[in-house]
Amino acid sequence: MKIVEKPRFEPRFLLPKYWLTWLSVGVLYTISWLPHRWQLGMGRALGRLFYRFVPRRAHIARRNLELCFPEKDANEIESLVKKNLENTGIAFFETGMAWWWPDWRIRRKLHVHGTEHLVAAQRDGKGVLLLLFHFLSLEVHARMNGFVQPAVGLYRPHNNAVMEFLQTRGRGRSNKYLIPRTDVRSMLEALNRGDIAGYLPDQDYGRKRTVFAPLFAVEQASTTTGTLLFANNANCSVVPVTCFRRDDGRGYDMTFYPAFDNFPTGDDVADVTRVNRMIEFAILQKPEQYMWIHRRFKTRPNKDDPDLYQAE
Repeated sequence: MKIVEKPRFEPRFLLPKYWLTWLSVGVLYTISWLPHRWQLGMGRALGRLFYRFVPRRAHIARRNLELCFPEKDANEIESLVKKNLENTGIAFFETGMAWWWPDWRIRRKLHVHGTEHLVAAQRDGKGVLLLLFHFLSLEVHARMNGFVQPAVGLYRPHNNAVMEFLQTRGRGRSNKYLIPRTDVRSMLEALNRGDIAGYLPDQDYGRKRTVFAPLFAVEQASTTTGTLLFANNANCSVVPVTCFRRDDGRGYDMTFYPAFDNFPTGDDVADVTRVNRMIEFAILQKPEQYMWIHRRFKTRPNKDDPDLYQAE
């Protein structure tokens, strides 16, 4: 099994090419100690700057919302885009909270619901494949999940060595260990040992191990079959979980839902459609907090189909 160990500090991290990284991280670290409400306000302000000065990301969010919710008029869509970019700005500061806050400080922001579903899914020593989704509080969610039960996470290395050092240490807090995201065997081994392992099935990962299934109003969205692969080949239950930032800024609600029964069935399209329905259910609770700035529908059913994100 290939496990990503917590990296150690290396002298090369002090080379001049990393000074700007250290400066940026130092600013974020300092800000992370400010009152939580201040950081939320700073995040919203940063998000408004994103909306104004990063039009490409605003365009992607707008297009995703238009595709998913054709019943909404232009004003409704634009209002959601603005709120979504504000929440994206908040997520920037939440990274500092997730990586550096002491346990006592972040624990008091956590409100957990539905843990009985997680306990039930672990009966008979079963592993649990936690279905997480790309909400903008994901870094905080990962940290907080370890306070309920430490889990194993899939991991994508960072190209910047200093960010790799900080990211791996930050994301490893409260949880067990990380596995490279391409290491399917190690993930299966963890599940078969009875571990809890997080998996994100809600982005466009291209054509490999995918089928096309409905997602909101998009009839053919490229959807990973990775969920089915793990559920088929490991002794595990599949348990969805969400984590939303409270509207009043007073913490986060983490909710575990009942494990999928009779899953998978062998019908890949029906099974991933079921996963997508859970994604829809989660998004509709807090649509402004979802990561709409990802090109969710970039992979088309036919390679010659037009790009849905082409700027007009």
